[in-house]
Amino acid sequence: MNTIADGLGVLLDPTVGVCLLLGLAIGTLVGAFPGITGTMAVALASGFTLTLEPEQGLAVLLTIYVGANFGDRIPSILVNTPGTPASIATTLDGYPLAKQGKAGLALVTSALVTTGGILVSMLVFLFAARPIAQVALEFGPAEMFSLVLFGLTVMVSVSSKSVLKGVLSGIAGLAIATVGRDPITGDERFTFGLNDLSSGLPFIAVIIGLFGIAELFDQLLTHRRGQTKAASTFGRWRPNRSEYRQMARPFAVSSVLGTVIGALPAAGGDIAGLIGWDRAKRMSKRPEKFGKGSLEGLTAADTASSATLGGSLTTTMALGIPGDSVMAVMIGSMVIWGLQPGPSLFTDSPDLVITIGAIMIVATLLSLLISLVRTKGMVRLLDLPPHYLWTGVLLFCLVGTYATTNDIYTVWVMLVAGVLGVIMKRTGFPAGPMVLGLLLGPLAEANLRRALIIDGPSVLVTKPISAVLLALAVLGLLTPILARARASRRERRAAAEAESAASH
Repeated sequence: MNTIADGLGVLLDPTVGVCLLLGLAIGTLVGAFPGITGTMAVALASGFTLTLEPEQGLAVLLTIYVGANFGDRIPSILVNTPGTPASIATTLDGYPLAKQGKAGLALVTSALVTTGGILVSMLVFLFAARPIAQVALEFGPAEMFSLVLFGLTVMVSVSSKSVLKGVLSGIAGLAIATVGRDPITGDERFTFGLNDLSSGLPFIAVIIGLFGIAELFDQLLTHRRGQTKAASTFGRWRPNRSEYRQMARPFAVSSVLGTVIGALPAAGGDIAGLIGWDRAKRMSKRPEKFGKGSLEGLTAADTASSATLGGSLTTTMALGIPGDSVMAVMIGSMVIWGLQPGPSLFTDSPDLVITIGAIMIVATLLSLLISLVRTKGMVRLLDLPPHYLWTGVLLFCLVGTYATTNDIYTVWVMLVAGVLGVIMKRTGFPAGPMVLGLLLGPLAEANLRRALIIDGPSVLVTKPISAVLLALAVLGLLTPILARARASRRERRAAAEAESAASH
């Protein structure tokens, strides 16, 4: 009890409270500003927190982490531009809901399920950190490759109409991901002598281009004078009882899924959100609504991506292995403060573990309050004349993208990706699979080659975890194909019966 009291007592320090509020403000703004990721914000802030006490510094860094996870949903839902990679899956149903006049409902739902996902994962962190971390420790190169391959099968489900176009888009993303340095030898590949390509294409610039700039260009091309938004654009602000019941199952499944994925090193909210969305679609009684404005899809995506925070924290604190890029920065700061994340942290500084959990929980609840208070003001963005909104989105994208590298080359990559995104949109090729391929390609290649070098090809099917994940990946590819074949047969049968009835 003394440990719990000591850990919670830190939050009563006024200085810690100020640090917590400061971190929340920064995190919320960072998330809402396309291109400025939580990792970048934590990395920049860490330099200013090293002179603080560990509890004060952790209050700043952890609350930036939480605040960004709420803020990034705003541009994803309102203007189809992911604030951070973790909110890529939010655009799949969040933006269609906003276009249907349900932006307020989408933002409130997102805030509620994001809060729930983080709180569930934090309970896991506080009560089951070591067991989950031990499972994550079993994942070697073979298991990680199989997990990534399983994640890549999501590209088929993200393809709303054509499986072939979705797969081709994903393959294109995997091909683009090979640009840069070889993950094993370090040799340059497909750089054509350009130094800017030696580190690969900047991921943030590509996703902002494919989602945000492409949407902007498409609206510019299709806009006609005199077009106005209906007064009912904002819609209602709270889910009703029926919608809460619909959200319950995807929330429950995705909170567990996100926590487990978050506990796996290098598997973050972007992967979890897409996998959670895919699982929810497969379980839903209304899968045809996914990608067109489904509250189930939005619930699953945001719950899974937010639940990775507690899972990632579990791996980082229990094993000393960063669960994601933010936690990698966090470990560096903790080491400078004289703290060593790992199994010894739970025995040497148990009160600090309680403090970390308490900071995350308080930051989550405050972020929910801020989100609910600001919702109406944020949705008012949709009521602006189109040219104001377009100008604002373009400026945010340009400044945010440039800030990631301070190099104009990154901005050009974003604009080219925007043009490519418009072409893909007009020809029916979904952008989601390409982004997923670009994101997961390096991770898949590196782990596959390590597994082959260390143990040979057989290791992929001889290790139980790897074999199960591969089987799920195959099932993930076959299920939508078989489902569409069955649907096609039913349509032909119904047409034949209708024709037969008409002839009689």
